[in-house]
Amino acid sequence: MSRLFIFGMGYSAKAIARRLDGWSIEATGSDGTTRFEDEEAVRAALSRASHVLSSVPPGEEGDPVLARYGDALDQPWLGYLSSTGVYGDTGGAWVDECAPVGMGRRTARSDADSAWIARGARVFRLPGIYGPGRSALDRVREGRAHRIDLPGQVFSRVHVEDIAGGVVAGLGAPAGAYNLADDLPASQNAVIEHACRLLGREPPPLQTMDEAGLSPMARGFYAENRRVANGKAKRVLGWRLRYPTYREGLASLR
Repeated sequence: MSRLFIFGMGYSAKAIARRLDGWSIEATGSDGTTRFEDEEAVRAALSRASHVLSSVPPGEEGDPVLARYGDALDQPWLGYLSSTGVYGDTGGAWVDECAPVGMGRRTARSDADSAWIARGARVFRLPGIYGPGRSALDRVREGRAHRIDLPGQVFSRVHVEDIAGGVVAGLGAPAGAYNLADDLPASQNAVIEHACRLLGREPPPLQTMDEAGLSPMARGFYAENRRVANGKAKRVLGWRLRYPTYREGLASLR
């Protein structure tokens, strides 16, 4: 039996776990089988695992998984859910896995990304994640949607089920980095406007960031502008998107 240990049973990791019929799965997190701090239990689970996946983001002092359990990560397959934020701001230009990393505002993430690659992991770089309960439709319904006046601002995104499909496809793939992004980078405004059309609502007014009262985290989101290419994942993993653009993805969530 294949055995997967997941550090951080969060939103994306749960979607991945649901795809693995017949696997034995243990995990840390509030919905997992053990606490991250329970070192004896975690190390015992790691000794049973054939595959290890981490979705735990780095903190101020680096990657907590590598710091605490790095000496126990000798499994045949290692995976890490990273972020396309490692590429930083490209002014809207396309980036692929050959682009330099460590250029953005989240250097801790870039350091963790590089450390997992150095260990021979499959590193899945994820853009904005959406899916059930976490989409533009939910923000519109709840009155939290904004349209920000930033002409030319473009982002990539991916449905959580396509993340799961990419990671499962990566179970038999070579080590390295893989961008799991959809086929149509678009402005956040375009996504919000489409969500409003699906719900039969008027779009929110166009505002500056100051007028919208965005949090520092949200402002940081708008500080970077890039398009993420997914050709390597399609070519090497045989990854096929269930939701090639936000239009199909939002339609499935309506």
